[in-house]
Amino acid sequence: MIESRAEQVKKTAMRKRVNLRDVAADAGVSVATVSRVMNSPASVAPATRERVEGAMRRLQWVPSAAARAINSGRTRFVGALVPTLDSDIFARVLANLEQGLTAQRLSLVVATTDDDPKIEVAKARALVDIGAEGLIVSGMTRSPDFHDLIDRARLPTIAISCHDPEYSMPTIGYDNHGAALAALGHLTELGHRRIAVLHGPVRNDRTRLRVAALQGQGDLSFHETALSTKGGCEGVRAVLAGYRPSAILCLSDVIAAGAMAEVQRQGLRVPADMSVMGLDDLPGSAHLYPALSTIHLPVSRMGRGVADALAGWVERDEKPHPHLLDFELIARASTGPCP
Repeated sequence: MIESRAEQVKKTAMRKRVNLRDVAADAGVSVATVSRVMNSPASVAPATRERVEGAMRRLQWVPSAAARAINSGRTRFVGALVPTLDSDIFARVLANLEQGLTAQRLSLVVATTDDDPKIEVAKARALVDIGAEGLIVSGMTRSPDFHDLIDRARLPTIAISCHDPEYSMPTIGYDNHGAALAALGHLTELGHRRIAVLHGPVRNDRTRLRVAALQGQGDLSFHETALSTKGGCEGVRAVLAGYRPSAILCLSDVIAAGAMAEVQRQGLRVPADMSVMGLDDLPGSAHLYPALSTIHLPVSRMGRGVADALAGWVERDEKPHPHLLDFELIARASTGPCP
């Protein structure tokens, strides 16, 4: 018995992963017709569309971004390059970013850079190679190779968590310099003058801006530590080994959580003996004991705004303007008058 062409296609497809050409052969149409059914079904005659959809079902084929791009030239995905996924801030940004992009029929691919410009440009090149239609990057420190890449690829790219109207790409974020000064201002209004500042590694340009804002502002001592709860504990031990401040200003809530635990472990009361101030307003900060005073950074709102801005640029060639988001002082129980 002679097998039909469709039966031959199905047997071949069972032995390997089904692709766009298998579907076209089974339906008796061109590859371009299958692509039109995926991307613009209304442009295909109903009878032809039914044949193609029937072939997809028989072969159990799920269209991929690469398959959709064959005729449309669109992958419909954008990339996000972030320092780490081990951060509540980036988790919230990415969650809101993905929700916003999904509403615009765009997908998100995430890669981490460890705040290393060389890693960032390598990951960016990989995303461009697989068809990213836009990029989101964190901060404003990157290599010339990165700028050369996005210029040559003419790739829409937005920098987040920062704001600088003069930067080479649109920025959507908050004023890290101003947020640090607002945190310090809260403590000085309470009468604190001897203040220890705990901060993460200054290779992070957002941290660098916060530290720079505070330098020269009074009797402050600066201590770099790991960007973690453990780092906060170790930072306090280092501070208390040298002198006794009346307040500790942490340039991250995750450091502040460890700092506050260690202050109390050392037998000091917060805030009666020593105030502790954070900067971020992580979801758990209000539930620490005592509740942490901090600066609220609108990271969820930033994620939604970046999604809308990048979608407009990718879909309609509407390059966004730099956008500054307001921060807010949140005074809670961990700060009080200088003893």
